[in-house]
Amino acid sequence: MIKTFTQDDLVRYIYEETSEEENAEIASAMLFDEELEQNYDDLKEVISGLEASMKEPSAKTIDAILSYSKSYHLHSVE
Repeated sequence: MIKTFTQDDLVRYIYEETSEEENAEIASAMLFDEELEQNYDDLKEVISGLEASMKEPSAKTIDAILSYSKSYHLHSVE
């Protein structure tokens, strides 16, 4: 029986959330299914782009936010 893999399966495979058995099945399926392999390559590219776009805020940005928040006096409402 041939198993059909979804994009969710491929994402789990990319993030190493699949079992060794699933890894072997997906890798084998990609050898014979060009569309599955293309979907895998496309997802890898998208995930790589997303991870590259995630940046840590600079110390200057954090200091500006803290300074701005300190400039407001918070009064408790009774």
